[in-house]
Amino acid sequence: MTDRPGTLWAAILGSGIVFLDSSVLTVALPRIARDLPAHVVGTLEGESYVYNGYLLGESAFLILAGWLTDVHGRRRIFTLGLTAFGASSLLSGFAPSLEWLIVLRVLQGISGALIVPGSLALVTASFSGEEQGRAFGVWSGASAGVAVLGPMLGGLLVDALSWRAVFLINVPLVLVALWLTRRYVREGRAAAPSGSLDLPGTVLTALALAGLSVGAISGQQRGWANPSAFIALSIGAIATALLPWWMLRAPGPLVPPALFRSRNFTVTNLSTLVIYAALAVTFYYLTLFLQGTLGYSAAAAGVATMPGVLLLALFSSRLGGLSARYGARWLLTLGPILMAVGVLWLSGIPSTSPAWGLSAAAQTFTPPSGYVTSVLPGLLVFGLGATLMVAPLTATVMRSVPVERAGVASAVNTAISDVGPQLAVAILFVAMTQNFYGALARDAPGLDVASAAVRHDVAPLNVPGHGVSEEVRRAARDASTGAFRLAMVVAAVLLFSGAVINGAGLRIPSGAPLLRVASPDPLWRRCRHIAQEIRGES
Repeated sequence: MTDRPGTLWAAILGSGIVFLDSSVLTVALPRIARDLPAHVVGTLEGESYVYNGYLLGESAFLILAGWLTDVHGRRRIFTLGLTAFGASSLLSGFAPSLEWLIVLRVLQGISGALIVPGSLALVTASFSGEEQGRAFGVWSGASAGVAVLGPMLGGLLVDALSWRAVFLINVPLVLVALWLTRRYVREGRAAAPSGSLDLPGTVLTALALAGLSVGAISGQQRGWANPSAFIALSIGAIATALLPWWMLRAPGPLVPPALFRSRNFTVTNLSTLVIYAALAVTFYYLTLFLQGTLGYSAAAAGVATMPGVLLLALFSSRLGGLSARYGARWLLTLGPILMAVGVLWLSGIPSTSPAWGLSAAAQTFTPPSGYVTSVLPGLLVFGLGATLMVAPLTATVMRSVPVERAGVASAVNTAISDVGPQLAVAILFVAMTQNFYGALARDAPGLDVASAAVRHDVAPLNVPGHGVSEEVRRAARDASTGAFRLAMVVAAVLLFSGAVINGAGLRIPSGAPLLRVASPDPLWRRCRHIAQEIRGES
């Protein structure tokens, strides 16, 4: 193997580890919550923190990591990220409690932020011309494979071995990636890196996201009786207020305010915020609902959510020509509308829908009729809408700024696509928990739903504890279904809002240069590759 193929495979393996770990986590969450003791956090609260912790670490440090990659060397920062990701994965695999796993997930997110910018930068610097196009084709194909197969493989690991295998499998993969990097990857850095180290901006971003998310989730879990929730919310609110003030005054801000002078850049980032919040809400709560309420195995939940992602992986880049024929604005309006229709279909899944016990030892792999009628149609319509929307959205973002600002514009858009899910999951936690325990109190009279013991044994979208009576189990199943329906309706509203924002706000002139974008998975926009293609008027 020569240097360039070795570099390509190092980049593929490095980014693939990050994507794989992210794509299988929601499948493993219900088992993690059942197996790990929690001393401070509740069940759904802990699951939310484990999910949000990774996004917090990544979104807060992603733009800064891109700057470090340019200044201190692609190979050096890529190696540092791989090493840190391997170490945090190993420790996560042996986490003794839910609280420790939350801390380690934040460290994983920071490590992933160090890997992601260097992955594509290594390929870009090592290939040119047609070879670069082929290299990105291989890279995108591998990313698509991870996006499609990751949840199913993760589910099989969880069912056959343990949720700990989801983290421990990263360690040998990281070692191979480190060997490839050391042997084949050459050091390189930007000739004239833009910007400077904006440490205050990074800290303010982290405090804003962490304060608002943790404060909202913690306060609802404890009935707003603990002052720590109000302290966290206050820190988040103050940091949020200071962030734009700092960006306008800092000599080299983390997010250059000048980018938002472009109408299309501002509009697409606003729609990105709400659309990707809806994406996260849909897949996060759907996976929990399928396992914790309907009784799907982890492998079944992974397979069940594949159709929509499979549509995107197969047809997203092939449908890019529709943008040239009909205009990106209309695709960015129609796509979220179809996605919202699919989510509304999912909101109708009944509490009596049968379980799917798919596993390595299953006698049949045929899904139950409830999946075919209640789940699959919604996912197919959702996937069709995402297929129409993802590539034009990314292309419009990149076309709305000068070429020399494309790198930071991409990083800003990716960070925003991580911010939306964190805030949406935190806010919905409050609404869903209130909805769940209100319904539980109504359907199970005499049950003290405010007590810590009851909330520990009976949590939304999770299997009740062993000592819970059958009457309370039935009530909890119905209450979880109602809470899930609320989440899906909110996701649909967010998607309709994204369609309105795009339809009313975008101004795209005819005959503009087209951008072809290959993006295999809407939940992980960081795996995209963008290449400009100039065409004449059609």
